[in-house]
Amino acid sequence: MNRIKEVLEEKGIKQVWLAEQLGKSYNIVNGYASNRTQPSLEVLYRIAEILNVEPKELLKDKK
Repeated sequence: MNRIKEVLEEKGIKQVWLAEQLGKSYNIVNGYASNRTQPSLEVLYRIAEILNVEPKELLKDKK
């Protein structure tokens, strides 16, 4: 599980913009944001870099 959608909303960033920055389709990024699919660690780190957050901020605590 990830917090990509929540972080995007907190920062006022659209999934379309993130998809463009990653060079991936909107459908792929939407899958990440809705937790249908999980990004690889490499992609997760790239998303964190783009959003200017620590990678751990994109992960949900399983408590």
